[in-house]
Amino acid sequence: MERVVLQKALADAGVASRRASEAIIKAGRVKVNGITISELGARVDAHADVIAVDGHRITIVDQKVYFLLNKPKDVLTTNSDDRGRKTILDIINIPQRVVPIGRLDIGTTGLLLLSNDGELVYELTHPKFEHEKEYEAEVEIPSDWGEGILKKGLDRLQQGVRITTGRTRPAKTRLIKKISTDHYLISITIHEGRKHQVRQMINAIGVSVVSLKRVRMGPIELGDLKEGEYRELTEQEVSALKKKNSH
Repeated sequence: MERVVLQKALADAGVASRRASEAIIKAGRVKVNGITISELGARVDAHADVIAVDGHRITIVDQKVYFLLNKPKDVLTTNSDDRGRKTILDIINIPQRVVPIGRLDIGTTGLLLLSNDGELVYELTHPKFEHEKEYEAEVEIPSDWGEGILKKGLDRLQQGVRITTGRTRPAKTRLIKKISTDHYLISITIHEGRKHQVRQMINAIGVSVVSLKRVRMGPIELGDLKEGEYRELTEQEVSALKKKNSH
């Protein structure tokens, strides 16, 4: 049988993404045939070897599933929380164990993909694959600003701005519409995924974020899915995601 690296086996079993699985291995939480493995590089036969995480044996997932969730505000993008806060698994009710593909801040709503396809999770979250993520933000401008100054700020984002983790790469931006005297709806598309990145970028041009929603990830769009609702991706959408990754 084919032998694969241990973190891939964990990802294929839906334990976590490949990167998260690496951390689980390093923490000494994984045993293969009764032996603790704490270093990366071990190869296993996922169907023949006995692999356990925290004492629980894992099984390889043969049926891959792919879901799109419109994450509400104040819901954590995680499978569990030791403080008892609401997580995405309190919303979705499916028999398969899935993991979120990337993260959304607790205050951010919108498109979140979930799957038990470890390879796809890895490729969609690894920075080197540079997947586009589009956000729509309602922003509030200072009282002495006008639309022209906001547009100049959006132009700055297209060149990159400095945030706490360094300078951002150029983003795509556009002004969608004026909501009121000092409130506007804007679009920002990035390739990176640093913590609180979009909010920090908007703050860097002197503007406040009222609300933030992710509306697209790669070829997948949120569409008219309501907050808290989820659906399975179509075969065409899954094919589009995998086609994007076949390089």
